[in-house]
Amino acid sequence: MTATLQKKLNDSAAARWTALVLVASMMFFGYMFVDVMSPLQSLIEQERGWNPNVFGTYAAGEYILNVFGFLIVAGIILDKCGIRFTGELSAMMMFLGACIKWYAISDSFTGTALATWLDSWWTAMPASAKLASFGFMLFGCGCEMAGTTVSKAIAKWFKGKEMALAMGLEMAIARIGVFAIFSISPIIAEKMGTVAAPVGFCTVLLFIGLITFSTFCVLDRKLDKQLGIDGNNNAGEEEFKASDLRNILTSRIFWTVALLCVLYYSAIFPFQRYGANMLQCNLDGISASDASNIFRWFPIGAAVITPFLGSFLDHKGKGASMLMWGSLLLIACHLIFAFLLPATHSHLLAYATIVLLGISFALVPAALWPSVPKIIDEKVLGSAYCLIFWVQNFGLCFVPMLIGSVLASANADNPAVIAAREAGSEFIPYNYTLPLIIFACFGVAAFLLSAYLKSIDRKNHYGLEEPNIKQ
Repeated sequence: MTATLQKKLNDSAAARWTALVLVASMMFFGYMFVDVMSPLQSLIEQERGWNPNVFGTYAAGEYILNVFGFLIVAGIILDKCGIRFTGELSAMMMFLGACIKWYAISDSFTGTALATWLDSWWTAMPASAKLASFGFMLFGCGCEMAGTTVSKAIAKWFKGKEMALAMGLEMAIARIGVFAIFSISPIIAEKMGTVAAPVGFCTVLLFIGLITFSTFCVLDRKLDKQLGIDGNNNAGEEEFKASDLRNILTSRIFWTVALLCVLYYSAIFPFQRYGANMLQCNLDGISASDASNIFRWFPIGAAVITPFLGSFLDHKGKGASMLMWGSLLLIACHLIFAFLLPATHSHLLAYATIVLLGISFALVPAALWPSVPKIIDEKVLGSAYCLIFWVQNFGLCFVPMLIGSVLASANADNPAVIAAREAGSEFIPYNYTLPLIIFACFGVAAFLLSAYLKSIDRKNHYGLEEPNIKQ
């Protein structure tokens, strides 16, 4: 009877997995919005005049404020104010930013006084791109803060339980969101005749995500009462101080993990922005819809295998080794896209490489995020996640701009590109070799850091190669 009374809400498998589904739903809708325009690069160039440079700058807008310190503030908010407050704040920011972006690319914005004013300065970008970038920037602040909040929530609800599996499932659900939007975004745009339609659809989904997180807050409040936690602050633990950030920032293993994260993700998320268009260009000008149908298997490959890898980590370990294998697969995939695919135009090779890249994308995140609680004190775990995301955002912000600039300059004298533009063609056959080599170089650097991380773990016994569930 006593044991029953002492049982906490997260000791119930049904309760903790319900909590996971609720927070993962918010991220599912968030990831859909992140890539809602990725398969529509050709359409947005035709409809709103966004060339590769403009598209790259817009993509970078998601991360601008995060790079300039917002994520550091978000980490402090998370550790000081708790999961519930920070999660609802981030969900509201995502929804508001999405509304602004949707308005910016809609016909309603064209010809307004705001559009005229925005067109009057920094003429390198259309007014629609400027306002969309601002909305995407606000959304990006909320999305990155939500990601760290969800990571801390899972660490709280699954401590000593199936943490890696739970984080793996959360990531899998989010990846399915990317798969879904690559599937339906071109269809909605084609049926409705505008790029604004799929963006509006995903904006509504973000509002639903706000509701699901609010539902999670009800469960989390009950768990806090059982744990003896008053409000959002951890009872019985030393209060978080901003000075604790110094201990994180002076940690060698923290910087190894953070740099590994930024290098690996810089070859993944910016690539997603251009992946569908790259397939169009390397597969004899297939349609945007067909290219999206191939590329969508990248996130679904990651989604299928990630839970199994999480379970393997929980019971067998080998996290540092998985980081190395994931980086090697990343290098191989980008080199195949750069050299073999343009030479063969093989759809089978494209599918196989996309799935292989999905496996890489399962290996690294599945091993990376559950490793952070092993090297960081729980009271500053939120700040640690946010600092890693902050470092990651430097790559996610500037790499799309770099790729857009390189793609434009590498094709400035490309006869096929010039001819297509002069003919007013909807499809521009860009050569993606140089951008793909850059992505592969990020993979090489990530592999070297993952090998170094394994060496540090072997010497200092952080437990990165050990299972999460102790027998």
